[in-house]
Amino acid sequence: MITPMPRDIPDLPAIPGIIPSAHSFVPATAVVAPARRPATAAYRVLVALAAAAGVAIDMKLGDPARALSYFTIQTNLLVAVVFVASARRAWSARRPLPGVLTGGTLIYISITGLVYHLILADESPPFSMTGGDDSLSGWHSAANILLHTVTPIAVVLDWLLLTRPTPLSFRDAATWLLYPLAYLAFCLARGAMLSPGAPARYLYPFVDVDRHGYGGILGNTAILGVTFYALALLIVVLDHVRPDPVRRRFRRRRRRPENRISSPATSGLK
Repeated sequence: MITPMPRDIPDLPAIPGIIPSAHSFVPATAVVAPARRPATAAYRVLVALAAAAGVAIDMKLGDPARALSYFTIQTNLLVAVVFVASARRAWSARRPLPGVLTGGTLIYISITGLVYHLILADESPPFSMTGGDDSLSGWHSAANILLHTVTPIAVVLDWLLLTRPTPLSFRDAATWLLYPLAYLAFCLARGAMLSPGAPARYLYPFVDVDRHGYGGILGNTAILGVTFYALALLIVVLDHVRPDPVRRRFRRRRRRPENRISSPATSGLK
């Protein structure tokens, strides 16, 4: 006769000196070990090479010190470094980079692409820098396309199709604004130290104190800052609602039928 199982099973006694922890978020990588993703690693290496090539061409064609002062060059260098590290982790089946770092890289390179195509590359607004893409040719055009179009689109696609969602918070959106604020302070300090009439004294037209004054600069940067913060909040919200591309691909692979006639456990052939 089998003894019936009791309905209530007593809990194990608590360990002295250890306070039981409350429920907290446990990432999937803490339960399931990451797998090697060679295709993802190859894609990220190509993105890093595109960003590095654009930076190298731009520095070769102009003054390297002045080129490194531009937000575009700095964000593309960030993409190159982050994507090399991320590609290495995907290749060696290590845990992915923190979501705060990948999300910050995404918003900074998105700012680069959006500001260029919506403000700087347009002939109509007073902030145009290029006079239209027709004024660029040769290597200048190649660097411009790599830095402002290819890299931003490639980073967005990587985040949507190859990067797993992470527990981003609205606090991260505010943290991401520290770098643009620091860059604004750098631009104004750099312009104040250079003599009037110096080439590229103010790196971008919307922070040109000689043309707009400090009051105009405050208005321009306030509008841009609110826009950037809204973009950062959008990234946080999308990170919580978007599907997990890696888990979906893993489930599809597990459901794929095996192409064999019989199971090795039931087959009598040796």
